[in-house]
Amino acid sequence: AELADQVFNRRWKMKSGVIPPNPFGQTDQVQMNPGVGSPNLVEPAGPTDPEISFIALKGADDQPLALFANYSLHYVGDVPGTYVSADYYGAFANRIRHRLAAEHRDPPFVGIMSNGTSGNINNINFREARPQQPPYGQLMMVADRAAEKVAAAYQSVQFHDHAALDSREARLTLGRRLPTTDDVKRAQFILSQAKGEQLGTLEEIYAGETVAMKDLPPTIDLPVQALRIGELGIAAIPCEVFVETGLAIKAESPLKPTFVISLANDYAGYLPTPEHHALGGYETWRARSSFLAVDAEPKIRAQALALLGELAKL
Repeated sequence: AELADQVFNRRWKMKSGVIPPNPFGQTDQVQMNPGVGSPNLVEPAGPTDPEISFIALKGADDQPLALFANYSLHYVGDVPGTYVSADYYGAFANRIRHRLAAEHRDPPFVGIMSNGTSGNINNINFREARPQQPPYGQLMMVADRAAEKVAAAYQSVQFHDHAALDSREARLTLGRRLPTTDDVKRAQFILSQAKGEQLGTLEEIYAGETVAMKDLPPTIDLPVQALRIGELGIAAIPCEVFVETGLAIKAESPLKPTFVISLANDYAGYLPTPEHHALGGYETWRARSSFLAVDAEPKIRAQALALLGELAKL
């Protein structure tokens, strides 16, 4: 299934001279979430992935039993600030149950939406403003549109009464981008000038991150996983993975189709490609939410493809 009009790259190339200095006093070449309808927009700094991948199960009575979907879209987030929400992922689980007329199954039908490669993708069309929605309105619309597309594609799914099942996992030792001694001194000075206990500016917030990271180990071990279900491949990566990585794994995997689950089995922050590290921008700013070495993405992608290659030989 595809839902193309709800995914937008949130990193933008802008007109010369309009991107403000980043929290480290440097100039980025791209800006995250630059403002809807800004006259300074030039072009998105990358693609999107409109595909909604899914795998479905039927019971022995030929009725829907479960459906697991994957969409490369960041959470929508239009909920009151003090609320905890499953966002469009949870809403999709309810809507796909309705769309497949599976509300009264016993045992109950299970619908799941997983986070695809959405590290640089969100639900904001920066070219033009959308109508104002009440709380939960936008996420419910996204969920219903996604469920509609999946339910339509479901009608032509070919089901099998058996499937090969296997998995592989590897642990990678990856470097951290740690602050230098000069970075820490600069950060400590910024914090010494901050007024009050609450850090207010981006410069202060990232100075706090720099100090918090100064004694972390230089490397981290992370799991990379691959699953095979019939001819389907799934890669699982413990980061906020950029869409370019997901598209590359889909294209190069020997298992067809393949999709990627982000934020899987651990959390290691954003995973920009080396090309995006060179552009800068929020997702690359060194913090506990973005700390892996510049070469982490190629290593993780290669490991995921190697594991999928092993599974394809079975």
